[in-house]
Amino acid sequence: MTRSMATVCLSGTLEDKLDAAAAAGFDGVEIFESDLVSSPWSPERIREHCAESGLSVEMYQPFRDFEAVGPETLARNLRRAERKFDLMQRLGTDLLLVCSSTSPEAAADDDLAAEHLRTLAEHAAERGLRIAYEALAWGRHVDTWEHSAEIVRRADHPALGLCLDSFHVLSRAQRDPEVTDPAGVARIPGEKVFFLQLADAPYLETDVLQWSRHHRLFPGQGSFALAEFTAAVLAAGYRGPLSLEVFNDVYRQAEPGRVAVDAMRSLIALEEEVGRRADGPERERVTLTAPPQAPELAGIAFAELAVDAEWGHRIARVLAAMGFAHRGEHRSKPVQLWQQGDARILLNFGAEQDTAVSAIAVETADPEASALRAEALLAPRLPRTPGPAEADLSAVAAPDGTEVFFCRTGADSTGWLSDFVLTGAALDTPTALTRLDHVALAQPFDHFDEATLFYRAVLGLAPRHDSEFAAPFGLVRHRAVTDPGGRVRLALHGTVLRRGEWAPGVPDPQHVALATDDIIASARAMRARGVPLLSIPDNYYDDLEARLDLDPALVAELRECQVLYDRDADCEFFHCHTEVLGGRVFFEVVQRTGGYAGYGAVNAPVRMAAHRAARRG
Repeated sequence: MTRSMATVCLSGTLEDKLDAAAAAGFDGVEIFESDLVSSPWSPERIREHCAESGLSVEMYQPFRDFEAVGPETLARNLRRAERKFDLMQRLGTDLLLVCSSTSPEAAADDDLAAEHLRTLAEHAAERGLRIAYEALAWGRHVDTWEHSAEIVRRADHPALGLCLDSFHVLSRAQRDPEVTDPAGVARIPGEKVFFLQLADAPYLETDVLQWSRHHRLFPGQGSFALAEFTAAVLAAGYRGPLSLEVFNDVYRQAEPGRVAVDAMRSLIALEEEVGRRADGPERERVTLTAPPQAPELAGIAFAELAVDAEWGHRIARVLAAMGFAHRGEHRSKPVQLWQQGDARILLNFGAEQDTAVSAIAVETADPEASALRAEALLAPRLPRTPGPAEADLSAVAAPDGTEVFFCRTGADSTGWLSDFVLTGAALDTPTALTRLDHVALAQPFDHFDEATLFYRAVLGLAPRHDSEFAAPFGLVRHRAVTDPGGRVRLALHGTVLRRGEWAPGVPDPQHVALATDDIIASARAMRARGVPLLSIPDNYYDDLEARLDLDPALVAELRECQVLYDRDADCEFFHCHTEVLGGRVFFEVVQRTGGYAGYGAVNAPVRMAAHRAARRG
């Protein structure tokens, strides 16, 4: 399958968009009318530039409000179409997208609509051109794919076919499942499906036009059953491009090259998922990308903090107070290894920036296969030059710049621990911390969906626990990504907007969460050892008593130890936090009981306000 994208997906001028699409490896583009109208280039130059860049012009769009109108309007529409046909021939494309009419003049008359579209197709065929008819989800009379397919059937012209747009099909299916059935597209004669447009989206209860114009996403970033829909279209016999048409306010303001790479990654991941769903005969008829499978993950091997000299030594003292032992020094880099139980934290003193989570390492059954998969999904390996006797670790950069290492833990030459000269410090667990539970990473709002797709596609992590909550400085978006066994958990969060310096607080907080089986004992031990635990207001515990029927003795312990609490059915979650260390990093200690899988998001505003108060002194 070839891959295409509509120029409306990207920001910039048409020239910028074409260059970004070509650089990301796309085979073709749909040229959006407004992009061409505002371009200083002639259609001939655009055609030449596309050819030089390895791009085909797959379709010109959109042509609106054509069918089921009065004679005078039809004459005007045909004149308008002839001018567009001239333009298409200059561009070098043979396909025009015609959207179902939204005009109040359009009549609810399928036979008239079919007659007009047949006339348009006859005019197009005389030029060697074709018409792809698309049902808009908000079309005046034609708003389902079934209705558009029936009109195309009645028109019965070889130059007239369908454009199937996943957003229009799946958004209508969500709202009106009794009216339209996405799986039915598999029964359309393949030769009548002229074009396929793909977009994902979150499920929203809002006006469908606003939903479409502002909230579409690339495949794998939303909630639509896109792989099933795409597989059904391929089962019908469609063999044209897989093309993206995504209207999104963020994408249309972001750097186009980066967005185009994200778009290509989404198509590669979609093809992989579709390939897994195709049956034997169908798999033989369609060639889909199949990157190396994501190897099974066994956990987070370590989290690395980039620190300067001052905060590095202060955090080292906090780690020691938390019960971590200074276990090793890197052979060639200013990096310390701290460990308690199976929880390992590296302090990288080579940073010139504020304290930050600079890297995580995932424990994988096959590090090389993980790295090859990352490369296939457009996450190239970061350059590294290992020193003598050091493991040759592979790493890629996540969208927020965090390095993601693929490794095995072990002291032999293939394990990352061989990079460290051990200090001989005893490994003890005085505060009963056992392992890394999760790592929480702040994401720039513009890259939040990109980060979700990156971890989903590259590491095979599934998004879970989407939530939004009102924090002291605005709305915070939260989403976790985790492997099926819950051994690798990453919590992504970000704010929509952060302006001004009146509330510096902790604008982009990150933290490392450590697991314990007895948080009360752990908190008491850490307090006795001088760990700067975060103070929680008494109001929180008064409210906890009012909301939940908890044992008063338990509430007293929570209050004493400054531990926050959440529950879900019979599952419970306890967590406490250190103060912020440096500009944005802190540690969290968590206890999960009964299979609790969330992250205590209900308590996040309380914790954020407490961190703000602690920073202000």
